[in-house]
Amino acid sequence: MRHDYIDSPEALQSAVAELKGESLLGIDTEAAGYHRYYDRISLIQISSRVDNLLIDPIALQDLSPLQALFNDANVEKIFHDADFDLRILDRDAHLGVQGLFDTQIAAAFVGERSLGLGAVVARYLGVNLPKAYQKADWAERPLTDGMREYAATDTAYLPPLRDRLLEELQRLGRVDWAKEEFVRREGTRWREPEDAENAFLRLKGARDVTPRGLAILRELYLWREEAGRARDRATFRVLSNQAMIEMALKAPITKAQLREISGISDGLAVRRGAEMIAAIERGLAIPESELPRFPPARRWERDPEVETRSERLREVRSVVAGNLDLDPGFLISRAILDEIAKRNPVSLDELSMIPDLRNWQLEAIGEPLLRALRA
Repeated sequence: MRHDYIDSPEALQSAVAELKGESLLGIDTEAAGYHRYYDRISLIQISSRVDNLLIDPIALQDLSPLQALFNDANVEKIFHDADFDLRILDRDAHLGVQGLFDTQIAAAFVGERSLGLGAVVARYLGVNLPKAYQKADWAERPLTDGMREYAATDTAYLPPLRDRLLEELQRLGRVDWAKEEFVRREGTRWREPEDAENAFLRLKGARDVTPRGLAILRELYLWREEAGRARDRATFRVLSNQAMIEMALKAPITKAQLREISGISDGLAVRRGAEMIAAIERGLAIPESELPRFPPARRWERDPEVETRSERLREVRSVVAGNLDLDPGFLISRAILDEIAKRNPVSLDELSMIPDLRNWQLEAIGEPLLRALRA
C-alpha cells in the first residue's frame, strides 16, 4: 500500500495544505497500550481517495497544524469506531473532530451485527484486511515496513466503505438517524478514570477475596502500577490480574510459595519476588479496622408495576427491532427502557425528556412504547 511518512514539521504543513482540498478523509490512530504503561498516541493515519499518510506524533511535538483540517465540517472525517480515537486525539494532541462519519455506527444502522472493521470491509468491499500487526508496539521506532503497510491499509478502505454504507443508509431512509449519532460522538473527549484508588476492587474475582485479602490485593495493585510506570510497560505484562487474585487468596510470603502461584515463573520470582512479598506483607500488616471492604450493595425496592411495564417495553423492542432488522440493544438499551418504565410518560413530549433518548429512537420506537405503557 503506497504511503507517505510524515515526521517533520515541514512535511506536515505541506500534507495539510494538500488535504484541504479533499471532501472526505479516512482517519485512524494507533496507540501503544498493549505494550506500554503510557498508552500514548503513536501514529495517525489519514487517507484520501488516492493518498495515504502516516503521521508520526512521536517525531512531531506539535500536531496543531491538523486542527483546522479536523475542525472543518466541510471535510468529512471517516473513522471506524471513533470513540477511542477521539479520546486519545483529545488527550494527547488536543485535537477535536467535526464532520464525522463513523462506519461502525453506519453498519449498525443498516443491520450489521458483526461490527469490527475487518468484518464490515469483507462484507461490503470483499477485502480481507491483514491482522498481523493488531497487537504491535506502535511506539517502536523505526516502524517496520510491515507495520507501515498495515497502518496505511487501515484507512485506505474507509472512503469506499463509507460510500457503500451511505448507499445503504439512503436506501433505508436512515441517513438522519446516523447523522444524529455522528454528531453526538463528535463530542467525545478524554475523561480521567473515576475512583482510580479503588480500581483494584473492580478486578474479576475480587469479590471472592476476604477483607484481609483485599488489603493484599490493593498493595499488589499499587506495586504493579508503580512497576509498570517505572518501566513504561503495560501492567498486565508486569503481573496478571489472575496471579494477583490468587496471591490475595493464598498470601505467599516466600519465593517458594510464590512459584506455586499461576503465572509466576521462576524468572519473575527471582527478579521481582522480594518486591511482591514486600507488598503482600504490607497488606498483612494493615490493622483490622483499616481493611478495605466493598461498599454495601444498594438496595432496590421492587415495584411490580414498573417491572411489568419494563417487560412490556422489552417485548415491544424485540418486535420493532425485528421489523427494522436492527440489533435490539442498539435500537434502545435496557437501561433506557427501565427509566421509561419508571417515569411512565403519556406523550411523545414526555417521552423525549428521558435522559439519553435520541430523536431517531423517538421516531423509530416512540409510539409503540407509548402504546405498550397505555396497555
